[in-house]
Amino acid sequence: MAWMKSLARALGSAVVLALLLVIALRTIPIHVYDGFESSHLSWRRWSRSRLARGAVVSESAIVRSGHRALAITVHSGDRYEPASDDGAASERAELMESWWLYSRIGRTYVYSFSLYLPKEFERTSERLVMAQWKQLCEASHCRPDNPILAIRYDSGMLRITRRDESSTEILYRGNEDVRGRWLDFRFGIRFDPSDRGSVDVTLNGQTIVQYRGPTTYQPAHGYPVGGFVYFKTGLYRDALGEEPWIIYLDEYRKDQCAPSGCW
Repeated sequence: MAWMKSLARALGSAVVLALLLVIALRTIPIHVYDGFESSHLSWRRWSRSRLARGAVVSESAIVRSGHRALAITVHSGDRYEPASDDGAASERAELMESWWLYSRIGRTYVYSFSLYLPKEFERTSERLVMAQWKQLCEASHCRPDNPILAIRYDSGMLRITRRDESSTEILYRGNEDVRGRWLDFRFGIRFDPSDRGSVDVTLNGQTIVQYRGPTTYQPAHGYPVGGFVYFKTGLYRDALGEEPWIIYLDEYRKDQCAPSGCW
């Protein structure tokens, strides 16, 4: 019996330490940078749960800065999800931030990253999401379950969309061909269900979005009060049996802003 008491004390200490670690991770300001110079993804920054094996490769041919970048490829059937009330059947190859880096609702963050679509990338009306912010649902009844913010590309057009409980709003629609060159995005976002929310976006140094208003779903739709938002980037498309698509990612940064504002 003595060993059981010792085990219980050890388990109790482990639980307390785990809780203290979670609290620390949730209160320490987040500052993350990844130039993808290593040949391996950092588990401290990225989750592989939305990636099929071999979907992400470190490469040196198409690079925004430094010596290496990431090539992300989606193949037919990768991480397949059947059709549901939230949309048509889909497949994906997405890089998702690790859970301890999720953003807290009620705070402001700045994300910057560079994406590159090859010149031969398909110009199709098929749905493609290249980056998205999703509100964390801790139950199975959160509706809608779509991204609250997303960068999309379809019919040769770049769009940034915001979703609320009733509709999807287009915050930006570009008409120029964005293939064959690096796209340098900077998003300043305050996640908030009230009018205190905001989204400010620059693309290659030019302001393209200045939005003020709600940037998360309301708690009445199943989402917890407060809560978290997580970021994903890569390729999320309709499952239509297409050939492989590839996108490149480099120079990712995420900073949590001080109460006095962002720098």
